[in-house]
Amino acid sequence: MNWTLEVVIVPVTDIDRAKDFYSNKLGFHVDHDTRPAEGIRICQLTPPGSGCSIVIGEGAVPKMEPGSLKGLQLVVPDIKRAHAELVERGVDVTDVQVLGENPSPTTDPLDNVGFVFFEDPDGNSWGVQQISSRA
Repeated sequence: MNWTLEVVIVPVTDIDRAKDFYSNKLGFHVDHDTRPAEGIRICQLTPPGSGCSIVIGEGAVPKMEPGSLKGLQLVVPDIKRAHAELVERGVDVTDVQVLGENPSPTTDPLDNVGFVFFEDPDGNSWGVQQISSRA
């Protein structure tokens, strides 16, 4: 049986500010932004090419401290290109970092070990890792 991760709740203080960051700065697709009842708002966004979405909202999402989610990770085939896109979109992102040694060296030495890191406006932290091929 397959078990797929489909949604991660991201705690934020301002839904509109977070929606703008994730959609306009990171390029996530806004799947929906609904208000099914007074005091309830659910905004779901999906990274390009991902099968897992994030949800920001109020009223129908668990109470979590904004900025408390740490270590979410995105995977891209080209970390240098991803870094350039994030910088171009105005995201405060680290330089490309190499963490460890590539366990299965390829023609690109950044495969598996090349990362960049950033935070959303509330301090939720994200990593982006380069994986261009999987064993």
